[in-house]
Amino acid sequence: MRKLISQPYTAQPAHSSQHRSDVVGQSLLHESAKKQVSGEALFVDDYPEPHGCLHGAVITSTIAKGTIKHLDLSEVQQSPGVIRVITHHDIPGHNEIGTIHKGDPLLCQHDIRYFCQPIAFVIAESHQLACQAARKALIEYEEVSDPVISYQQASQQAHLLPPHQMGTYRGQTFLTNSYRGQTLLKPTLLKPATNPVNISGTLAVGGQEHFYLEGQISLAELTEDGGIFIRASTQHPTEVQNLIAEVLNIPFNLVTVDMRRMGGGFGGKETQAAAWACLASLGAKLTRKAVKFRLPRAVDMSTTGKRHPFFNRYELTTTDDGEILAANIEVNGLCGHSADLSDAIVDRAMFHADNAYFLGQASILGNRLKTDTVSHTAFRGFGGPQGMLVIEKAMQDLAITLQQDPFDIRLKNLYRPGKSVTPYGMEVEQTAELYEVLTRLETSCNYRQRRQEIHAWNRHHPVLKKGLALTPVKFGISFTATHLNQAGALIHIYTDGTVQVSHGGTEMGQGLHTKIQQIVAQTFGIPTDWILVTSTRTDKVPNTSPTAASSGADLNGMAAHNAAMALKERLLDFAVNHHECLSSQHASQTQRPAHGCLSSQPLSSQSSSPTPEIKDGILYLDTAKIEWATLIQQAYLNRVSLSATGYYSTPKIGYDRSQACGRPFFYFAIGASCSEVMIDTLTGEMTVERVDILHDVGSSLNPAIDIGQIEGGYIQGLGWLTTEELVWNDRGHLVSHSPMNYKIPSICDYPKQMNIELYEVPNPEHSIYRSKAVGEPPFMHAISTWCAIYDAIAAISEHQFIPDLDTPATGERILTACQQQYQWLAHQTQTTMVHRQADSEG
Repeated sequence: MRKLISQPYTAQPAHSSQHRSDVVGQSLLHESAKKQVSGEALFVDDYPEPHGCLHGAVITSTIAKGTIKHLDLSEVQQSPGVIRVITHHDIPGHNEIGTIHKGDPLLCQHDIRYFCQPIAFVIAESHQLACQAARKALIEYEEVSDPVISYQQASQQAHLLPPHQMGTYRGQTFLTNSYRGQTLLKPTLLKPATNPVNISGTLAVGGQEHFYLEGQISLAELTEDGGIFIRASTQHPTEVQNLIAEVLNIPFNLVTVDMRRMGGGFGGKETQAAAWACLASLGAKLTRKAVKFRLPRAVDMSTTGKRHPFFNRYELTTTDDGEILAANIEVNGLCGHSADLSDAIVDRAMFHADNAYFLGQASILGNRLKTDTVSHTAFRGFGGPQGMLVIEKAMQDLAITLQQDPFDIRLKNLYRPGKSVTPYGMEVEQTAELYEVLTRLETSCNYRQRRQEIHAWNRHHPVLKKGLALTPVKFGISFTATHLNQAGALIHIYTDGTVQVSHGGTEMGQGLHTKIQQIVAQTFGIPTDWILVTSTRTDKVPNTSPTAASSGADLNGMAAHNAAMALKERLLDFAVNHHECLSSQHASQTQRPAHGCLSSQPLSSQSSSPTPEIKDGILYLDTAKIEWATLIQQAYLNRVSLSATGYYSTPKIGYDRSQACGRPFFYFAIGASCSEVMIDTLTGEMTVERVDILHDVGSSLNPAIDIGQIEGGYIQGLGWLTTEELVWNDRGHLVSHSPMNYKIPSICDYPKQMNIELYEVPNPEHSIYRSKAVGEPPFMHAISTWCAIYDAIAAISEHQFIPDLDTPATGERILTACQQQYQWLAHQTQTTMVHRQADSEG
């Protein structure tokens, strides 16, 4: 195992791979690290603008719901520097850009569905002139005065999409057909428990702004064939390609999308980067000039989707010792005005509503609610965190109800032999590892002793209270839409021995290109320095899936490995077929090799290898060694192809939604975290004192990058659960639309002590080099911090009264929950006094 204690992981320099036989598993520097810190790394806004490049700005609605009665763009058109103003009438192809379900017009035609909806597109000579002109639009609306914003409003209206239900009811799979006024179908215990305990609760879960450093941006140029070449900050180049072609009414092959790197994506650029690329391309098509379109931060935050807010309910039936017998869970996603990816996101919330626990006879219902807001979209975890949080809240509530340590409640309900099947019918195979991760962290973080010390602290400190929580993570890896679990790669070897790799994944700072570089180097047996991973382009690797669902390295790494293996086998076959030439040359070193033979140097008998092997850039074949470059040059002279494609599709997976049963995930990534917090019960101020994380990465491809992902994921999750609050006013306007009124974590919010350790046990499934995905699962380690805040609040009543704490647990919410605890204490005191008085009078 590898460990980080409050300091960055020490990475090995890239060139060190030349002296190692194993490249995979080494902490090599991120391939763009030096370029990024020196400012040499190019993002879309850094590329030189083509001659005569124009700039775009979008005119957006100032209401959340209503209709356009009159649109006057004459002042916009006459503004300085304006070249053209585009409306939906100017679109030659489709105005609809919904990817799965319809309902996302590129430019509004008549009905306003959310605040800041794009209405028209202004093209001017500069970004500033375009933005200034866009403000001059005169628009008259007929406004609906009561837009639907909250769960309470949305739950009373027709749902955006039909519900989905999974679980077992008397041993049978059940579904629901109605979705208006739907109530949970409650499981009936096959064997009634002795003295069962029944608890229930609700939890409102807030959304989250992606707040990527690089905003939404695209640069489109017209090609000589009438097509489009576009640089876009997107996680899904193929989708951008297809939608541009449909909007412009041209074939897909006339659109090329190039994506070298993003300044962050987090899911916000999976579907919602497409609209801006389409508008830039439309502008280029109509003006026959290059067009760059960059959203200002306030517009970006207002007009793009967020993490879905949820409103969840639960009911548990347990034994009197706290073992769950039956569970009834409802997750309600607030989706916005259109579907976007909401169907799959709510599904994943349902898949993860069990987290790491066997729920017995379970019913899980997922609803997709329509609101008059921007359409919410993918965000790291893709609904999983929202679903996982409700069962962790239930664990805290159950612990107070039964007066037990919450960690003990969690341990006794973990998936375990004989109780290892999820509500959707998938076997959890690594139950032993799940238990080991939790108990190992329990020991390494000294949980039991710290729990006693915190109890003692809280007894002697009436204002400052501490809380402690240790929670698990079990997160499924794969796209739940089965067809997306595929990837391609293209590898060229040049005659000097250098290698170029293209694959379908996008680099958004997570180190995917670095891992691909290591995978290809390991597969070939050559140094990483000889390998260049190029930008992601739709003309090199077509029909790609988005870089999402934590599957970037799993899918694209295996595709690149398969391409490299095809080339390697081709080269080794060539070398073996010329073995007699090598043998004759070894017998007479003074002879020149015959045409087509590999020049080589003799090896000692100790160095001979019975089978061909490439190691550290040298081919070992019997008693000869051949330099990689020599092998490549000779292969070229003998007309051996030095280019190959690779393809990979994830095996074993498949989920039958009609039966609510199957195996939606290839495997589970597991982990555990322990958080200690301190709150001020008079102000609601909270500090994170210490966080310990033990996370399962399989056989790590790059420990330094994985630790960075774990650290960053936790901090982003911390923001979601404590400081990042989305606020809409009663007119449906997003008012938290800038860094001034939306607070992401800063260095001041960083835990005082942070310990991260990798649990490196090879993945039992045949993933790339037996690694495990590490992008999304660490995000949910922040749930332990929310549970620790809950624990600190409950300490006011000595864990007698269940706190009411929605997320994010801002200072205001913490303070309110503390006041409720004090009110309960006062009520208990008053009740006790009344009883005593009654007893004395009696």
